[in-house]
Amino acid sequence: MTEIRVYTSDFCPYCVNAKRLLDARGLGYSEVNIGSDFEKRKWLIETTGQRTVPQIFIGDKSIGGYTELVALDRSGELVKLAQ
Repeated sequence: MTEIRVYTSDFCPYCVNAKRLLDARGLGYSEVNIGSDFEKRKWLIETTGQRTVPQIFIGDKSIGGYTELVALDRSGELVKLAQ
């Protein structure tokens, strides 16, 4: 199974929803809380061009945030990418 990483921060409802969706699909993931880690946040902004969380990676590929995760799930591509 391909590694899934979810970059989050505290008190983020979209982060909670992203993790719930992954749990519902039985997809394991690692969570990286960047709430108080300015170096990781800087790296994430430079890597994705986004300042918002969650930011989700499947393998080395950034798939975006919660909206993109839901779109992948609805199209059936999420489970395929995670295999």
